[in-house]
Amino acid sequence: MTRDATRTLARSKARSEATSARIIAAARTLFVAKNYADVTTDMIAGAAGVTKGGLYHHFPSKEQLYISMILDDLDRKRRLFEQAVAAQGNCRDRLAKLTRDFLEQPDEERKLARLVRRDINIFTGEERDRLVRAYQLALPEQIEAIIREGIEDGELAPGDPRILSWSFVALVEVVIGRYANHVLGSTEARLDHVLELFFDGAGAKPTGGTE
Repeated sequence: MTRDATRTLARSKARSEATSARIIAAARTLFVAKNYADVTTDMIAGAAGVTKGGLYHHFPSKEQLYISMILDDLDRKRRLFEQAVAAQGNCRDRLAKLTRDFLEQPDEERKLARLVRRDINIFTGEERDRLVRAYQLALPEQIEAIIREGIEDGELAPGDPRILSWSFVALVEVVIGRYANHVLGSTEARLDHVLELFFDGAGAKPTGGTE
């Protein structure tokens, strides 16, 4: 292949990747704002500034576009949260880092993480399994790894790490809601709320999460 042909191929690939990114960005905004069934390929193409044929050139269906969008997002989150798992510090410190990293993401990024659970029953078979597995790898399994070590180190009372990880996820989901955002406001206030409830519980006599 000549140098000119190589450059032409590289420019074509770059344009294609830029178009795909633009389509996914438009789809993200629409899927977060509307129910899955209410988002059409016409809407996505219009928001991305491409023809419907151009959209189908990159993504053969709305379903495949959605799956690509979610898998890409969850992979980015997995790599971000793995930093907290690998960080120095005790269980509380590492859970604080992971949660802060999540809370400090743009609102659309946080809401994307909730779409899998909202829309999962739309999909079946291997597609459904891929989405579920990607979500588990991105978030609850990262939290579970930290909690498991917290139990082993005596920082947390003995318990099932998986159940505790899902409980922690539920606490975080509460503080990103509109009402909690209004009441708690700042990232630090929301983070403190989650950590205090998880480690001390809601009892009048906190135990420090070790009894």
